[in-house]
Amino acid sequence: MYVCGPTVYNYVHIGNGRGPVVFDVLAKALRRRYGEVVYARNITDVDDKINAAAIEQQVPISAITDEFTKAYRDDMHALGVVPPDLEPAVTDNMDAIIAMIEQLIANGNAYEAEGHVLFAVDSFADYGKLSGRNQDEMLAGARVEVAPYKRNSGDFVLWKPSSSELPGWSSPWGRGRPGWHIECSAMAAQHLGETIDIHAGGIDLQFPHHENEIAQSVCAHGGKTFARWWLHNGMLNFGGAKMSKSVGNIERIHDLVQQYPSEALRFALLSAQYRQPLEWSDNLITQAIKTLDRLYGTLRDVANIDAEAIIPSEVEDALDDDLNTPAVMALIAGYASEIRQLLAAASPDATQLATLKSKLLGAGLAMGLLQQPPAEWFARGVSDSDDDARIQALVDERVAAKAAKDFARADALRDQLQAEGITLEDTPQGVRWRRS
Repeated sequence: MYVCGPTVYNYVHIGNGRGPVVFDVLAKALRRRYGEVVYARNITDVDDKINAAAIEQQVPISAITDEFTKAYRDDMHALGVVPPDLEPAVTDNMDAIIAMIEQLIANGNAYEAEGHVLFAVDSFADYGKLSGRNQDEMLAGARVEVAPYKRNSGDFVLWKPSSSELPGWSSPWGRGRPGWHIECSAMAAQHLGETIDIHAGGIDLQFPHHENEIAQSVCAHGGKTFARWWLHNGMLNFGGAKMSKSVGNIERIHDLVQQYPSEALRFALLSAQYRQPLEWSDNLITQAIKTLDRLYGTLRDVANIDAEAIIPSEVEDALDDDLNTPAVMALIAGYASEIRQLLAAASPDATQLATLKSKLLGAGLAMGLLQQPPAEWFARGVSDSDDDARIQALVDERVAAKAAKDFARADALRDQLQAEGITLEDTPQGVRWRRS
């Protein structure tokens, strides 16, 4: 599986996190089903925006790309995204890129013109098949550069010359750098083979990027299929428009993880079916936090029940149905609701509670959620004084539960407090507590 990764010249926004989170769930599901999965997500560290930032700051491009590659990895870690098996960078694969361009020229699919090498779209009959666009739509959508050296206005750049102040690499066509599209084609072939199973990315990449990748790869490899399946996640909308740096309506992951629990951000990104657009808002995050509060509260109430996370078959069935994460969210809510109903009974069945807790933890595991101790979730970002107030509130809640003869709740609160190292003492003045 190959997923298009970031261009590392700045912090990424939360819309850039949707694909990695969704395809993280997919990679885990595939591993459970098939065992071995080789998952590559690239780093684009050659780009005009990177060049511009380096020139502005008067530093080498590596100073920009090293900083923001690390920032990207930190952001993905915060969102619970497991690192891919392979993370190829463009600058480490320049020989493979040049070799593929040479092959395209030899096959008659590309040509050199004024120091540039361009792909001839007329040479690939299936051009436009992935996106279902006709020639006029493709020209409008590609925003192609109008240049006198092009044979066809839709031809796109595989290699372009670099001036002295820009980074460049030696090639048969002079010192230069690759075009964007050829990079992913070459890296996918270099690390995964000429035909891959799954290629994924945002729907905004379907055209022209993925369309161009297909053309290059099929033509360079003698007509072989490039990718058997294509998966495209929908865009995040923010303030009524697609979240985009160019528009300016963005929220950076780097900032969001300092304001909100990162698990709530992951929950929010998985709340809609991945192919559909998702409206991003503070309310969406707030709702995710409230839902996780209820779920972790339920797990806290059954802290004394031993259960192992086992992913239920109905969760796997929902993920098999085109990664139907909203259906999994509904199952998670259902398991938690059943637990609360059992706890309300006079004598809850411990076996049933263990089964439901196992399902709740297993469904969370499939989604990358609910894997931290409830005490950790509830103690997030609190000061010592806030934590004292929180503990006192739990003690008071336990006293009230005992008075109401809700002994299951009282026992669960006692166990949680003990797990947090809190010792309770009955005194004539009431219940006191201290840290052990």
